[in-house]
Amino acid sequence: MSPSPKLSVVLPIYNESEAIVPVLRELAEVLVQGFPDAWEVLAVDDGSSDDTAERIRDVSADFPGIRLVSLEKNVGQSGALWMGFRESRAEWIATLDADGQNDPADLPKLWAQRADADAVFGYRAVRKDTWSKRKGSKLANGVRNLILREEIRDTGCAVKIFKKSLTERLMPWNGMHRFFGSLFRMQGARIVQVAVNHRPRTAGTSKYTNWGRLKKTVRDLFAMRWLRDRYVHVQLRSPANEA
Repeated sequence: MSPSPKLSVVLPIYNESEAIVPVLRELAEVLVQGFPDAWEVLAVDDGSSDDTAERIRDVSADFPGIRLVSLEKNVGQSGALWMGFRESRAEWIATLDADGQNDPADLPKLWAQRADADAVFGYRAVRKDTWSKRKGSKLANGVRNLILREEIRDTGCAVKIFKKSLTERLMPWNGMHRFFGSLFRMQGARIVQVAVNHRPRTAGTSKYTNWGRLKKTVRDLFAMRWLRDRYVHVQLRSPANEA
């Protein structure tokens, strides 16, 4: 692997023993074709209680670009992503879910759009989920955009590519990953949105329910609006004079 990869892919993983091996193998094969000798995968084991870490190690024996990042305890998706961002070495970061529903073949498509953007967000044009999850997601996106006055089509879609520099000011608070659009735009980021594939889950179980996610998100929405309205974007016009 190159010491300076072009792309770091961060996967937060929690108790995905059944799904993680095919997910990592498919992802690595896509990266070998699209980013030869210029990629890394940070498989962040978020304190799993099953043998997820051992399975990641098995796959990394075949693909040295896969790095296991083990967290001491389960901290949630936001914390796992934040640690992956800190450990990443490339100037660009990609994120995916580890359940196999995201298609890694979409990454080259998002990568091709980065020339006109600081971040490229995927949105699931056709979701392969239950009716209740699809309706719940549509309602949540509508409410979120109304309150935050934004137009992020699918905040729950994990398929994203963005500059690592956008992550350097982030703090690891629970729920952070649902507001990347707001957090990046506060820094002046240009965001492009691209339709991506979505697949049914074939192994493991979902970690979320509509009601569980709603309880965590409503309060965060108003906190994010408060923070965004008071955020000060500070830049130097020219380098400071030396004493």
